Order: sequence, then structure tokens, then C-alpha cells
Amino acid sequence: MKYFEEKRKEVMKHIEGFMLDNMFNYLKPVEDLWQPTDFLPDSSSPEFYSQVKELQASAREIPYDLMIVLIGDTITEEALPTYESWLATVEGVSQEETGGWMKWLRHWTSEENRHGDLLNKYLYLSGRVDMRQLEISTQYLIADGFDIQTDRDPYRNFVYTSFQEMATNISHRRVASLSKRSGDSLLAKMCGVIAADEARHANAYQDFMKQILKVDPNEALLAFEDMMRKKIVMPAHLLKEAGKTMEATFDHFSNAAQRLGVYTSLDYIDIIKHLINEWQIESLTELNDAGEKARDYLVALPNRLTRIAERMKTPELEYEFAWVKKQ
Repeated sequence: MKYFEEKRKEVMKHIEGFMLDNMFNYLKPVEDLWQPTDFLPDSSSPEFYSQVKELQASAREIPYDLMIVLIGDTITEEALPTYESWLATVEGVSQEETGGWMKWLRHWTSEENRHGDLLNKYLYLSGRVDMRQLEISTQYLIADGFDIQTDRDPYRNFVYTSFQEMATNISHRRVASLSKRSGDSLLAKMCGVIAADEARHANAYQDFMKQILKVDPNEALLAFEDMMRKKIVMPAHLLKEAGKTMEATFDHFSNAAQRLGVYTSLDYIDIIKHLINEWQIESLTELNDAGEKARDYLVALPNRLTRIAERMKTPELEYEFAWVKKQ
């Protein structure tokens, strides 16, 4: 076990150079980025109250399930302290604050921080949300943490982030589309720019994993296989409301997303297909026996999961969340 840990550290040090050379292909200078205030009513403007009324009029047209998904996405984004602290403990992440992996982590976190900030302010101004209940759920989620079954292994963590950033991109992109269809062009624009950030971040983690596959393909494949066997859990899988269980809250939030087509089991499968193609898993050669078995399992996995997904029914039962005020 010690040998594998040391090898992981060597690989992380090796690809650190690639990350530093390419960092700003995935992240943007602060001055070039949008900020939440670019989209929201200006509280110093004489038009502020009329702008808020206009925002609230559009928000009233957002269907219940879509509002629930938006709130769940917001809480997920606001649990950023959990994700930052988790990535900082990955084996091989150098702790030098001004360089190396911590430089990536700080810049990535600073971009992600804008997402929850923007969505939270929109929900506050919308008048449709019991913000205290939302804030309770956010505090619960940060306090309870999460268990994504990666341990401190960088390979498993990069598989997870490669997958999860794509899933988040899909969710925000679909919410943007549905919001536009409901007549809320402001919300559509906000979710669209968040989705674009997530796409850049997904490209980064997928490229980091490509570098790992070049130098340690067998162990990288075993990590990918292991994460697929365990199944990727969402960052908010411990989401809960006050007085409710985690299972009840997250399951109903997930059901709403499936009913709307925001994120479904077929999307899960499509992400796996994308990663298999992106990392050219099928064409990897000169593997040991374990690596070959992992490759074969991964290549066959999407078809097997598709057969299961085709038998699944879309959840129909709606659920009353404490987050949304009755209209």
C-alpha cells in the first residue's frame, strides 16, 4: 500500500507541471469573469424596486418542480467549503499556497464561489423561497459533509470530478433551458453562464486524468472501474430539510430532476460513454491482467446500464418541500 501511495504522489507531482502550464486554458483571469452583480438588480439604482418586481413576476412562472431543482442546485453550490477542504486533502496535493495544486484549488474555488452567491441572491429576491429553510439545509449539508468513496486517492478523485463537473453542467444547462421556456430569461442567462464555467472545469479534470492514464494506465483504469462499480453519488447526497431525513429530501429532489429531464439515468450513462471515449479506454494496450479486466468492464458498462435504465419508471409522486412558499 505504501508503494502505491508513493507512486500516486510521484504522478501528481509529474502532472502538476502540465496543470500549471495549462491552468488558464481552463480558468479565466478574475477581471475577465462575470460577477453576480452583473445579473441582479442594482440596490443603489432608483429602478431597483421596479427591477425586483419584474424579477418576481418572472419567478412566479417557474413550475414547482423546477423551483425545487433550482433550490437543490443552489444548496449544492453553497456547500463549496466541503469540496475545497476535500480536494486539499487528496494524496499528492502539495500544500504550498502560492504554487502547485493549491494554486489550482484556490483559483477553481474562487470561480465556483460565484455560482452559489448568484443563485442564492436570485432566490432571495424571487420572493418564492423560505430562505431560512434553505439556509438550514445549506448549513446541514456543510456540517454533515459527504462520502463520495474516493478516500484520498487522486486517481479516484479526478474520476469523480471529471464526472461530476459534467453532471453539474448538464443540470444547470437544462434548468436554463426550462427557465427560458417558462419565460424567465434572466434565470436562464444566469444558469447558462454557470453551466459554461462547469464545462471548462470538466475539461480540466478530464485532461488531468488523461495525463495520469499516460503514465500509470493500469492503476488509473482500476480507479475508474472502482468508481463505476461503487456508482457516482451526487455532492448533495446528504441533503436534508429541517426535521426530515437525508433520504427523503435528496430522493424527492432527485425525483423532481428526473421528472423534468434535468438529470436522468440516461444522462449518467452518457457521461460514462463520454469519459470512455475522451480517455480512449477501448484502445488502451500493453496492460496487465487487472488493467485489461478493468478496461473490458468499463467498455461494456454503458450497454448494461442502458438495459437497466430502460426498465426504470419516471417518479410521479410529488412532494411538498419546506423551501418553497405557498403561492
